[in-house]
Amino acid sequence: MPRASGAGLTWLRDRGMGASILVAAISSAFGVVLLSATGYIAAVLSAAPYLGDSAQLQMILSILTVVFVGVAVYVAGIVTANTFATVVAGRTRRIALMRLIGASARSQRSEIARQGLGVGAIGAVTGVIAGVALTVGGIAVLEALLNIEDVQYSVVQVVLLVPAVIVALTTWAAAWVGSRRVLTVTPLEALGGSVEASHESLTGRKGRNAVAVVIFLIGAALLAAGIALGLITPFGVVVAFFGGLFSFTGLVLGSTMLMPPVLRAVGRVFGRSATARLAAENALRYPERSSRMAIGVVIGVTLVTMFAVALETVKSVIAVSAGGELDTQFTTIIDTFSGIMMGLVAVSAVIAAVGLVNLLTLGVVQRRRELGLLRALGVSTGQVRRMVLLEAAHITITSVITGLVLGTAYGWAGAQSLLGSTPMPPAWQSPTLVAPAVPWLPVALIVAATAILTLVAAVVPTRLATRVAPVQALAD
Repeated sequence: MPRASGAGLTWLRDRGMGASILVAAISSAFGVVLLSATGYIAAVLSAAPYLGDSAQLQMILSILTVVFVGVAVYVAGIVTANTFATVVAGRTRRIALMRLIGASARSQRSEIARQGLGVGAIGAVTGVIAGVALTVGGIAVLEALLNIEDVQYSVVQVVLLVPAVIVALTTWAAAWVGSRRVLTVTPLEALGGSVEASHESLTGRKGRNAVAVVIFLIGAALLAAGIALGLITPFGVVVAFFGGLFSFTGLVLGSTMLMPPVLRAVGRVFGRSATARLAAENALRYPERSSRMAIGVVIGVTLVTMFAVALETVKSVIAVSAGGELDTQFTTIIDTFSGIMMGLVAVSAVIAAVGLVNLLTLGVVQRRRELGLLRALGVSTGQVRRMVLLEAAHITITSVITGLVLGTAYGWAGAQSLLGSTPMPPAWQSPTLVAPAVPWLPVALIVAATAILTLVAAVVPTRLATRVAPVQALAD
């Protein structure tokens, strides 16, 4: 039902808003915990007699802090932009009705952007409080387990407000970007429902596809430059970081060009039954919707794989630089640091999981008429449920394959560009260049966890898809 823009905060009850607040809260807490974790690790290293005077390791930790916070903000931005793009697609009728009575497209878009800022602010404040609480508890547990003493570190710092401000502004910007569909909604579409761009309309976006290719190539060049610079200075990781952002952004922009061929290939795995063919065609018919769902999973798999490969490659680089031997104390510190970082990165996967569940649910809600028509034509409840589950599996398999490839490449580039120039005792060899080291057990766990995620994420959408009677769905 249409609502006036001044109708208080009733829009917070719209589907998708609660999940968007959760994404903002997790992202803000993620940033707070990252800053606190790296700050605490730096304090521990400063107090350690073995590494207390290592200015280069202190610099590496500072660089990692900036990189990790940047990754958190980037993930939150993409997930939020995709959510608001889907929300706007579902509000097509309402927006068109407002246009019909005189509202401008810009005013409608500004309203959605203000909602994004409100969502971001609520989530950011919640995230800061949760992040500080998690940090206090985490430090207490860590000190008890590792018998850490005489480390002076203040948890509550003004700098912890930085992630909150960044998340709030990023959510506002993401809502603005995600609402660009408003500009193309016409009053005549008030008679329709949710409108997604079809495959045919997307193939004509040659300008956007060209920009995507250029951005990807720039990112690939920066990645190569970062690896080369990393053989001279650890600041090579900064160049590689921007290379990763540019190349991944290029893939996101060009996803509607790249996804259909991969989706088509994966679709053959599910056979030729009517349900499987419907699921495959639904993913292909609206590649923009499928791409938004897939990108969240791609981000999660890429990040976890990236850090798993990066940490394994770090050990390889250090082993070669050290002449094949590592100090026991140093190895303990590396393993502890690895465990902390992998735990933090897993939070990014949770953000992506929230985005997947949210988009799947919104997609099913906005396709009530389509699903109702299938039920009216004789498709059984079980077949509809299986079709929605296969759509989720279809997109997830494609995303996992893409994420594993990207994660391996980015993880190796990050480790190599960060430590390629850093000599390690006792051999002190530098520069060091190694091949990517892939930890197969974590990779297998990533695949298994993503499969479970698909099943869990599809529970709510499949229930919604079969709950409404065909006549009621067609009447909406």
